[in-house]
Amino acid sequence: MNRLYAIGEMLIDFTAQETGALETAVNFRKNAGGAPANVAVCVAKLGKEASVITKLGNDPFGNFLVETLQREHVGTEYVFRTDRANTALAFVARDGNGERSFSFYRNPSADMLLDESEAEKVPFGKGDILHFGSVDLVDAPVRRAHIAAIRRAREAGAIISFDPNLRYSLWKSAEELLSTVRTFLPLADLVKVSDEELFDITGISNEREAVSALFCGEVKIVFVTKGKDGATVYTGQTEVSMPTDRNSAVVDTTGAGDSFIGTVLYQLLGRGLDGLTEEELRGMLQKANRAATIVVSREGAIPAMPARNEVF
Repeated sequence: MNRLYAIGEMLIDFTAQETGALETAVNFRKNAGGAPANVAVCVAKLGKEASVITKLGNDPFGNFLVETLQREHVGTEYVFRTDRANTALAFVARDGNGERSFSFYRNPSADMLLDESEAEKVPFGKGDILHFGSVDLVDAPVRRAHIAAIRRAREAGAIISFDPNLRYSLWKSAEELLSTVRTFLPLADLVKVSDEELFDITGISNEREAVSALFCGEVKIVFVTKGKDGATVYTGQTEVSMPTDRNSAVVDTTGAGDSFIGTVLYQLLGRGLDGLTEEELRGMLQKANRAATIVVSREGAIPAMPARNEVF
């Protein structure tokens, strides 16, 4: 059976229980998080094989994250541990609409110390998927680990998926982040961006023209998410849009994009990208939109990921 491998950060989200700025928050709830791990859990909860490639501290938070993955039936064989840094933490504030702001504690954190030799231990196979984001593309050993994993996945015939998931506060400048994203983007077969990220990355306001600019290098398919307005998928020949098919009260938008791309990758795992029909793309979007709508109605990311019978 093919497997999804998600490489990058895994951390603890401390989510404020009161709406408003972090400065005024008093009570926080601990949740497992980190975009790649969220995606892996989504795929596992929907019923397919998934593993996380990351590094955690030898600390109680690292223990909690490993136990969380094991409980969700996500492979931990490539979750490495270190005494050189602590597990990453993020403090999350929410406004009245469930939109988030973050304050990260990772200078450095254990995930940033994942190295090339560790990434090269992963036995990618044809039809597997490697998924990554931009948070751990910072100038640290973990960037070289990503390069090694991408190279090995490409050589093995795996699909490579990239969700830029822009987090400006983690970078020295916006331009450094965007330049790094533009460097790694052509290495992916599949790209998922929000409509806001699409403009930031390309500088082009027209959606179709902006998406066309993303079709470079290996890129074969692009998903553009639009919050409550659903999503659009583009291939070289096809454009399909789908609104969300249900409405939910928005409690917390954490993990919404991860559940979207996780549901997409679940549907592509073992199927591949060749010969996707408009009907298949429409069904893919419908289910991915549905998963994201479920996730925003709950708090947290990993705890909010839907079960198969909620989506399919």
